[in-house]
This record gives sequence, structure tokens and C-alpha cells, in this order.
Amino acid sequence: MARLKVAVLFGGRSNEHDISRISAVHVIESIPKDKYDVVTVGITKKGHWFRFNGDTGLIASGEWEKHPDNVPCILSPDPIHKGFIVFERDGEAVSLKVDCVFPVLHGRNGEDGTVQGLLELAGMPYVGCDLISSAMCMDKDTTHTILEANGISTAKWVRILRSELDDKLSEKCDIMERELTYPMFVKPCNCGSSVGISKVTDRDELEAGIKQAFVYDKKVIVEEGIAGREMECAVMGNLEPFASDIGEILPANDFYDYDAKYNDAGSMTVIPAKISDADREAIRTVAVKAYKALGCGGLSRVDFFLKEDGTVILNEINTMPGHTGISMYPMLMENIGISCEEQEDRLIKLALDRAGVDYE
Repeated sequence: MARLKVAVLFGGRSNEHDISRISAVHVIESIPKDKYDVVTVGITKKGHWFRFNGDTGLIASGEWEKHPDNVPCILSPDPIHKGFIVFERDGEAVSLKVDCVFPVLHGRNGEDGTVQGLLELAGMPYVGCDLISSAMCMDKDTTHTILEANGISTAKWVRILRSELDDKLSEKCDIMERELTYPMFVKPCNCGSSVGISKVTDRDELEAGIKQAFVYDKKVIVEEGIAGREMECAVMGNLEPFASDIGEILPANDFYDYDAKYNDAGSMTVIPAKISDADREAIRTVAVKAYKALGCGGLSRVDFFLKEDGTVILNEINTMPGHTGISMYPMLMENIGISCEEQEDRLIKLALDRAGVDYE
């Protein structure tokens, strides 16, 4: 049987563009080459799409953008094309048909349902959560609301809109101080990799943190700080998902911010986490429950706080978790015996299953 053709999208118009490139290299190198032919499409920070034919090693550094063989391309929303339209240097527009798209895009304009919507218009099978679940999980305010409605514990939170910044900031901060306790965490609603998040311990820091968060989003939430160990669980599947074992994050910084995640060698991960069997099963159970409640499919990483008394608090769900060399999702799956190659194979097959495509 002919190998299926998988297009890997990377980069994107997001403040997580650089992490996307690194994740994409891991995915490209892990996709089994005896089963799939891989084509790569890069999206610049300005949103320009290019068919990239160069060496995978150029992607992580960003040097791919300078490759002389790059040609513009677009994902056609018309299902008749079954993929991309590539604009060759001679001016000819040619069809690049693919069987599945793997959108290795983090953050806005990639993990928030935008690209997923385009892929659904195009009738293309794609890896990961669908439009609705991607959008709901990306918006922290919406995630909180849905999880609370399903009986899943999260940190107490208060939202504030950009339209309230000028004339209602003081009033909103009064509400936060009345309903929450310091320390608090100020978060843009639609950013990942801890971008724009600040830990605040008094009123001045709270107001400054909110103003800073609005640099990244039009809606901000402020959460009550949770004293607990940081746990992560990888989930995979469509209608019958399964959870990995649990990993623990030991951040080098005061909290697991962007620098602690990607730049500070002092941050550590412990897999499996040194917790009781009861705590382990409690986290895994909540991870799957939340995954289903939010309609996730394919994969997600679910992050938790485990309090000293055993209470499990869900922090957030990442619908396209990092796949870098230090990323928890692939490491957690490897820990339960699923190699990186098998992970990508399973994820592609889950995408095809959801689309009703017979790949046998």
C-alpha cells in the first residue's frame, strides 16, 4: 500500500512561534517514514505560508525562512483540492494533495481553533482537537466555566475585559481582593507557554500585572494562587481516551513561567511523579473527565496542582502540547511504553478515524 502523505504545519502568528518550530522538528523526525511521506509547510510570524523543501535541521533555528527553494502556498478551503495550492517560481499554481495535516502550532492562530476551522472547511483530516474544543481550551475563562459546570475543581478566578480597564480597574481589583487571596496569578486568557503571566502579592502588583497581561489579549483572568505540587498528565484518544502516568514539574523559578520552561536548566521533571497510588489515579481520572467534558480529541496535556491534603486542582488543558526535547507530553507517553514514533503514528490514525477515512 502507498504511504500516506502527511503535511506538518509549523511556526505561525503566535508568541509561541519559536517553540512551534522546535516541536515540529521532533514531530517530523518521529513520524514513521516507512508509513508516511512528510511534507513541511512553514508559516512566518507575519502569517506568510511557504512550502519548505529544505533540511529539517533549518527549522528550529528559523533559518528555514531563507531557503532559496521556498515557494508560497495556501491551504485551499475547497475540499476538491484535498490540500494545498503551491505557487511555483514559473507562476504555475499546482495542487499538493495530502492525506492528513499535523498542525504543530502553539498558541493563537494555530491552537485556538482558527486553523482547525480552516482545515474543517477544507475537508482535511488533522491531528488534535477540533475547532470547538481547541477554542474552549485556549480561552482560560471558558475552560474554567465548563470545568466548574462539570464538577471539576479549578482555582477561584475573576475575569476582566479590556473595555473595563480604564473605568472599572479599581472596582474589579476590589472584587478580586474580596473573593481571592494573595498571591494571585494574572493571565491573558488566550496565551500559552506562560506568556504574559505574572505572580502578584499586593494591589500595586495586581494592577500592573493586569495592564501587562492586556498587552497579549483582550480578556484577562486573575486566579487565586494554589499551594501545591505541579503535576501533568498526557491524554490520547477520541471517544475512549486514556491517560498516561503522572509527571511532576520542579520549576527553577518561583513558578513555571516561560523562562523556567524553556531556558533555565535548573527546572526539572520527575517521571513518574513520587506520589501515592490514590493520588495518581485521582489525577488520571480527572484528566480523562476534563478531556471528555471539553470535547477534546487526539491529544492534550492536562496540568494540575496536587495539594498537601490530596485535593486535585486542574490548572489548564493544552490541546497541542509542546514536543520539544524537554516537553512532558512525549516523555509521559514514552514512560508508559509508547515510543515517539508510535505516538505520531497513533495520532495520525486518530485523525483519520475521526474523519472516517479508511487507511488500512
